[in-house]
Amino acid sequence: MAATGRSFIGFREGANGNTTFRAYNPTTGEALDPEFQAATPEEVDLAARLAAEAFVSFRELSGAAKAEFLNSIARNIEAVVEPLVERAHLETALSKPRLQAETARTCNQLRLFAEVLQEGSWVNARIDRADPNRKPLPKPDIRSMWRPLGPVVVFSASNFPLAFSVAGGDTASAFAAGNPVIVKAHSAHPGTSQIVGEAVRAAVRARGLHEGVFSLIFGAGTSVGTQLVQHPLIKAGGFTGSTGAGRSLMNLAAARPEPIPFYGELGSTNPVFLLPGAMQARGAKIAEDLYGSFTLGAGQFCTKPGLIFFSEGKTSEPFLGELKSKVAQAPEFALLTKGISGDYDKEARNRKQRRGLNVIAEGAQRSATNPYSASAALYETEVSSFLAEPELSGEHFGPSTLLIRYTSKQQILEAARNLEGHLTATIHGTEEDLREFSELISILENKVGRILFNGFPTGVEVCHAMVHGGPYPASTDGRTTSVGTQAIYRFARPVCYQNLPDSALPAELKNANPLGIWRLVDGKMAQEGR
Repeated sequence: MAATGRSFIGFREGANGNTTFRAYNPTTGEALDPEFQAATPEEVDLAARLAAEAFVSFRELSGAAKAEFLNSIARNIEAVVEPLVERAHLETALSKPRLQAETARTCNQLRLFAEVLQEGSWVNARIDRADPNRKPLPKPDIRSMWRPLGPVVVFSASNFPLAFSVAGGDTASAFAAGNPVIVKAHSAHPGTSQIVGEAVRAAVRARGLHEGVFSLIFGAGTSVGTQLVQHPLIKAGGFTGSTGAGRSLMNLAAARPEPIPFYGELGSTNPVFLLPGAMQARGAKIAEDLYGSFTLGAGQFCTKPGLIFFSEGKTSEPFLGELKSKVAQAPEFALLTKGISGDYDKEARNRKQRRGLNVIAEGAQRSATNPYSASAALYETEVSSFLAEPELSGEHFGPSTLLIRYTSKQQILEAARNLEGHLTATIHGTEEDLREFSELISILENKVGRILFNGFPTGVEVCHAMVHGGPYPASTDGRTTSVGTQAIYRFARPVCYQNLPDSALPAELKNANPLGIWRLVDGKMAQEGR
């Protein structure tokens, strides 16, 4: 389909507004057609009202019906994969193979949530049966399960135009829980967003659902997002992006007359701890893999390893030599947007002016023909300097990383204790290293959502056990995840039913267990009914 440049308000298209914007090709700076129309306040309000209307029926859909809806979206996306990848490549400069893989991930996570819905036990049904003979008071019949919240607003990410965008993980998990979704498309890839949005809208039509189940809203500034978060009919928000933007939206959500949950994935520099045994055994190989990880996607991954702790001494020389060589030979990288490129350059200048922080390797310098390009950079400092300047732990979005030298076990443990929240932490070591630094794992459990051993954090497996979140500022709620099937619980809440007749209960809580799901009955897991 050709992009029209207008928002989807249910089955209706937005009109011409006063504010317009375009997408740009990051490798040339060229403006791309068409011109996109920012949604008007009236259109945002209509989308919210339609979503509230749709919630009445959508929340009552069976798990099987919602599963087929998600599967339909996946099939529709796969049917347009060629023009979708072509447009996404123009708008982001990400490689076509990367975008094809991201398309597959997007469809796979839709199907994974469909499987969860078809099985049905995610609702965590609990039944405590009545005991009228209990003394001194009879025990009532009490049952509970998870139910959807209401209309959800999802903010697309810049760095994942598919997997964290219109039909990405936030949208999939919100739909799975039974909530209508309004997506605020990212202004960097609006054409890509519209192609996927049409795939979602077509699935809504085909399944005979209320048009308010899905809307796609365009807007280049902050006004549209602000209105969505503050709209009284919106009941939750999902966001992936910068700490500044995410914190602003989180504050708006909390300041409403009726505060709503806002699940933001914000900044993370994903510390890596290189322990002595690992450095001695395979330092050069670690360097090679580290380079590949922090330059993957031009360093524009939320899981990019940005803080690397390593011990001083002769055992580190192969590691340092290989890493500096890799960075020195690095080509220039195309970043996603003019804003990201400008922020990367600004922080690079700032780091070069800091005392105690050295640039020990740089890649090819940016060319005049590539306006959004960036040079790879390798910085180095001491633990003492790192601890004295907490701002060094901030995210530097792009192809760079910071090496931090330590000389003792006490220093590395102190550095770990002083970390803020991150999505991940990685340990490279031997079994002997793990015994020697056993306290490190306990410290990191309170700092991150995922701990890796002898690997690198780029590459997030979409599965039931995955946790992609962490203490603030990695996310706005460290008890949740934005990847994996546990993400569904962000957009649901437990509801309790006391002494309701069987005929009035949801199917998941009925005595006969017609869905055949696993339930906690009188404190014991059971699948049969009674």
